[in-house]
Amino acid sequence: MIPFPIVLSAPSGGGKTTVTRRLLQQRADIGYSVSCTTRNPREGEVDGRDYHFLTEAEFRRRRARRQFAESAEVHGRMYGTLRSEVRKVLGSGRHVIMDIDVQGARQFHAAFPESVLIFLLPPSGEVLLRRLVGRDTEGREMQLVRLRAALQEIEEVRRYHYVVVNDDLEATIRRVSSIVDAEEVRHERVPRVSRTVRTLVAQLKQEVQRHAKPTR
Repeated sequence: MIPFPIVLSAPSGGGKTTVTRRLLQQRADIGYSVSCTTRNPREGEVDGRDYHFLTEAEFRRRRARRQFAESAEVHGRMYGTLRSEVRKVLGSGRHVIMDIDVQGARQFHAAFPESVLIFLLPPSGEVLLRRLVGRDTEGREMQLVRLRAALQEIEEVRRYHYVVVNDDLEATIRRVSSIVDAEEVRHERVPRVSRTVRTLVAQLKQEVQRHAKPTR
């Protein structure tokens, strides 16, 4: 098996983080790349396990050196995925799964073109709107930010290889897992498949010629 990156994207509240966590629990062949951030650790978070906590200066230096497969600034804090962390997981023989937004997915796919891009869609517009604006604790300005972000994300669906409607969590997890299984046996991901096919073709041609010889 040739391991590959898996990218999950979805509008806010679309379930990508939950699906990612469940797949990591269920499949030993999937690993997670530890991201970098400039925010301070929260209670219980451990550097190198939850995040690589970097100073802003160090983050900018690494970004200038093109060490990130994707990076973004969110609410004044910077986040990013190191290429070296992704390669570390792939080098262990496991797929690496990422739950990132569409902008990050675009950057990541450019860095790792072999990535499999999966978009999780809500079951209906009503469900999406309820998730986006149904939080009474947030003001109208934050709700507007969420709506605009969701619009931008859904318009990017065409860039993804697969779309899964998240109408049932357990079914969604099974569908995404099935996508991973299917991608493992794609022609270009199967080691030595070309050599095997050439050998089979040569053997079959030889056998066809033997059978085609007239009998006396």
